[in-house]
Amino acid sequence: MKSLVNFAVQYAERGFAVIPTIGKKPLVKFADQPAMTPEEIHQFWKTHPYANIALKTGQFFVVDVDRHPNGDDGTKAIKGLNHPEWFQTLCQKTAHNGFQFFFKKPKERITQNIGFLPGVDIKAHPNNYVVVAPSLVDDKSYRWLNRRPMVEPAEELIQLIEEKGKQAVCNEKIQSFKPTGRTKTSALFEQIVNGLGPTGGRNDALAAFSGALLFRNVDPAAVYELAKITNAKTKDSLSEKEVFATVQSMIKKDYKRREAQQ
Repeated sequence: MKSLVNFAVQYAERGFAVIPTIGKKPLVKFADQPAMTPEEIHQFWKTHPYANIALKTGQFFVVDVDRHPNGDDGTKAIKGLNHPEWFQTLCQKTAHNGFQFFFKKPKERITQNIGFLPGVDIKAHPNNYVVVAPSLVDDKSYRWLNRRPMVEPAEELIQLIEEKGKQAVCNEKIQSFKPTGRTKTSALFEQIVNGLGPTGGRNDALAAFSGALLFRNVDPAAVYELAKITNAKTKDSLSEKEVFATVQSMIKKDYKRREAQQ
């Protein structure tokens, strides 16, 4: 195993912010820090001769394509875009058989997006980084596949990344939203989406659901339709006959309740 110090210095001299790593783990604090100078790199590698090299994604971004043996294969997602011309840029093969495409970063238009496509991430945060060739991870090397310069991304690719980024932000906001002031009516709306629950309590849950809607003056015909939707969202759902019988029973009970109040 040889020292990568000369490669690290060359990256720095070309204007990249070098981060020494062990495997993929940084060995220095780098967030919001100035780039290491060639002299600092030489000094650091004297005490860490087998450190890997990573580069901060400050002036560039990376389309990171993973190939998981038992999961998503990002190469299929990239091919599915049907625009190979978008990816005619600097590219490396990763230690685990993936690919990383390097692009110049359009100012303020590209943001980090983990899960941009199945098996594909966008590494773009100023304090993010990618390990680069000829680093070794798990005794497997990164290697450059071409000598192309980093190019400006196609406008269509930028727009796709922006669109997916907005969706990711929306999903993140939805996941982090914690509602307050919940009511029994809130639970009824959620039950339409979540279903009636596990086997054994489905009939009782459907009866309670239908009864609660009827108590809130929902039209009986609408209650039946909502009951069918909720049942369809239920794992091991009830038969249509059971749904009809349960809702019919609750309609009769609600009718008697209203008569008694007159």
